[in-house]
Amino acid sequence: MDLNLAVLIDGDNIPSAYVKEMMEEIAKYGNPTIKRIYGDWTNPRLGKWKNVLLENAITPIQQYGYTQGKNATDSAMIIDAMDILYSGKVNGFCIVSSDSDFTRLATRLREAGMQVFGIGEKKTPNPFIVACDRFIYIEILKNQSDDEVSIDDVKNKTTEKSSIDRITAKDIKLITSTIDDVADDDGWAFLGDVGSLLQKKQPNFDSRNYGFQKLTPLISSIDKIEVDRREDNKGRKKLIYVKIKDVRSSRSKK
Repeated sequence: MDLNLAVLIDGDNIPSAYVKEMMEEIAKYGNPTIKRIYGDWTNPRLGKWKNVLLENAITPIQQYGYTQGKNATDSAMIIDAMDILYSGKVNGFCIVSSDSDFTRLATRLREAGMQVFGIGEKKTPNPFIVACDRFIYIEILKNQSDDEVSIDDVKNKTTEKSSIDRITAKDIKLITSTIDDVADDDGWAFLGDVGSLLQKKQPNFDSRNYGFQKLTPLISSIDKIEVDRREDNKGRKKLIYVKIKDVRSSRSKK
């Protein structure tokens, strides 16, 4: 069933440059039936947003900053989110912000049975990230709007400043332990199950963080993991299974 999503955007905390890519990403997870952005629209700093709101049918919500140093936008978003929750019109939320102040809101919405997606910059504090079912970095969407990055390009970016992360030993350990968690007696795990569990363990896990558009090529790039492509019972599509390589057997073959 397609989710009906309420998209609530913190205009004070999110850049406007990649709104189109952001809305395309949100559409992958559900139907954005409510789209609102919050901020003080009398502030010239938010002027760039005005050009893209009509193009993407996003409703601007005016929120004056009543007290200097206090973020009235956060309070307005939280109040609206709870009103929407009790209206019963949606079954999921997308909170677009890099602000940890929305951590409790995300937790509360999930307690109410809502699916919660977060979108923000890589500077987003971890408590907000882990409070969501899934968290997507805006920097990933920026990369997608440029030319597609090849595997060789990713490997050659070690000397360049880039928003693409290098896969670390910690990342590989997370992946291999997850494979082990869902593997059968022979050590094989269906990649779809691996991806689902990775998302539950680490909501911001995304193959695009490492320059790969899909999980399969990311997994294939890791020497420790063996990949097997199998046909389903009807021979219509390939099913991807993965297994942690047996280091001892690999050495004995040499």
